[in-house]
Amino acid sequence: MALPLIILTGPTAVGKTELSIRLAKALGGEIISADSMQVYRHMDIGSAKVTKEEMDGVPHHLIDVLDPVEEFNVAVFQKMAKEAFNSVRDRGHIPIVAGGTGFYIQALLYDIDFTENDSDRGLRENLERIAGEKGPGYLHGMLRDIDPAAAAQIHENNVKRVVRAIEFYQKTKTRISDHNKAERQKKSPYDFFYYVLNTPREVLYERIDRRVDEMMGRGLVEEVKNLRRMGCTRNMTSMQGLGYKEILDYLEGQCSLEEAVYILKRDTRHFAKRQLTWFKRERDVRWLNLPEFDNDKEQVLEHILSETAAWQKSRDLY
Repeated sequence: MALPLIILTGPTAVGKTELSIRLAKALGGEIISADSMQVYRHMDIGSAKVTKEEMDGVPHHLIDVLDPVEEFNVAVFQKMAKEAFNSVRDRGHIPIVAGGTGFYIQALLYDIDFTENDSDRGLRENLERIAGEKGPGYLHGMLRDIDPAAAAQIHENNVKRVVRAIEFYQKTKTRISDHNKAERQKKSPYDFFYYVLNTPREVLYERIDRRVDEMMGRGLVEEVKNLRRMGCTRNMTSMQGLGYKEILDYLEGQCSLEEAVYILKRDTRHFAKRQLTWFKRERDVRWLNLPEFDNDKEQVLEHILSETAAWQKSRDLY
């Protein structure tokens, strides 16, 4: 039987987790997480990590596999996701990539080459020092001068990605935006279905606000306090995720808790908007707009199952 790669993504809080698990159970699939935060142990509440109960027996990969002090980036994800993909296929199961980090999905789907951007520790430390001394806005301005397209796509607070983009240019004399554009033109080595789950913006924003309130009620502040006790600091990749840097600001006296929650809700809404912008630029995307399915996830599930079944039948005829 032909086996496709299925991608189920969409903006944060749209309902990917529940649907991906139901899809995996229906198809006998396994889930590969494409989330930049759920990979970390001890970071459960702020990352909205899927629980064992929610998994309902469906195998999940790339969740709880790194400590918060460890580096996680797109190249690391790509390597780990390929290994997970191969192990799932070897068992004759369907790999389902679920999560909202569009760049990670793109890296796996089109096998983007990151080898040219091997780390130069001295150069990277110098750029990070500039960001520390003059602020992320100054560093972002440096990127804007050499690669306006990359600067438009990378938020100035994402210092790690800004540093990597500048580093790439200084080492290769090639804009990382041009490199990424060329990589995106590559044909995917996979037979895939690329689904983006979406809902009206006002509904999504309500879900985001409600999720943040639930995180606070579940103990997000205590989770961040525990991470600090473990030695985690704000310069670590793990602590730059939404939910963690805002609560760190509160704990360090830079704002009130009320202000931290307000900023977290606002920035999460902005993040969701950027996610949708990213997915709209991607090729071969199949949009699952919930109102077109009467906001019924069961109808969405049946639609995916009918499309994948038709594809498998056509492939199995040859």
